[in-house]
Amino acid sequence: MASITFHEVTKKYHQGKQLVQVIHGINAIIDDGEFIVIVGPSGCGKSTLLRMVAGLEEITSGEIKIGDRVVNDLEPAERDIAMVFQNYALYPHMSVFDNMAYGLKIAKVPKDEIRARVDKAAQILELSEYLDRKPRQLSGGQRQRVAMGRAIVRQPRVFLFDEPLSNLDAKLRAQTRLEIRKLHTELGITSLFVTHDQVEAMTLAERMIVMNAGNMEQFDTPERVYAQPASIFVASFIGAPPMNLMHHAPGCRPGAILGVRPEHLDIAADGWEVMVETTELLGAERLVYARLGGEQLIVRTHADQASPKEGSTIHLQPRDDQVHRFNAVTGKRIDA
Repeated sequence: MASITFHEVTKKYHQGKQLVQVIHGINAIIDDGEFIVIVGPSGCGKSTLLRMVAGLEEITSGEIKIGDRVVNDLEPAERDIAMVFQNYALYPHMSVFDNMAYGLKIAKVPKDEIRARVDKAAQILELSEYLDRKPRQLSGGQRQRVAMGRAIVRQPRVFLFDEPLSNLDAKLRAQTRLEIRKLHTELGITSLFVTHDQVEAMTLAERMIVMNAGNMEQFDTPERVYAQPASIFVASFIGAPPMNLMHHAPGCRPGAILGVRPEHLDIAADGWEVMVETTELLGAERLVYARLGGEQLIVRTHADQASPKEGSTIHLQPRDDQVHRFNAVTGKRIDA
């Protein structure tokens, strides 16, 4: 296993005669054995960052270290990493066993050791009874487990996951998330996991890197990212529904934007006077959409609370210890 260190890492591409920077000075230290999720919207640079660790993209400037080795100029095969992609990339004509063993055979690992490694990985991933099957005989979740097994048998120092659950339906994604967590608990291998899905990020990460337009907006635990977002972008990207961000609510200071999460607004006898636009029942909870002046707010309530009528006026009280303020110019969090 190994730590991963990013020091002032940048990436630029040529677009015609123009040089475009897509990664802006990333600095981060990932501890040995940590499971880190890189999350952000499409085009934010998260996969580019992962591919630079893998050696599939060149670094324009800065330094990436795996353990004590600077890997900037090392080929992917020399970095002691294993990747799991969104596309399973299994050989359709090979059995599960042969798919998992293929890389070891190419590396001329002895047959007995190949058998032992594949059997152990298959046991961890609950694939032992499928080793003789072809990929077409497996479900999508099972194919992804085969892809993970192929990575495990290499016994790498680092696992790199590039949106590996995107092709699965919602139920299989949830199930495979659990399997990946169990896998990390058992193996303890340093892991980088890229996703655009905040649920995957929040449930899998020990710490998470939130990316926006090539910048690292925040690097912290899921709990702190949710409870203390470092910027307006993080506040609006993490959380469903997103944080309410208001320019003109009572209590807004000059030059600051006030933020309150939907679950931290309480319907009360007095407080902010808002007009109810509509409500949505979502099983155990209800979302109330209301308008405060020209700004829309979302309030999360329990389903057993009385639903306010559309067009009615209600009062909202934000919880004092759950109010966030952001600089209106820089978008950064104001802690004072």
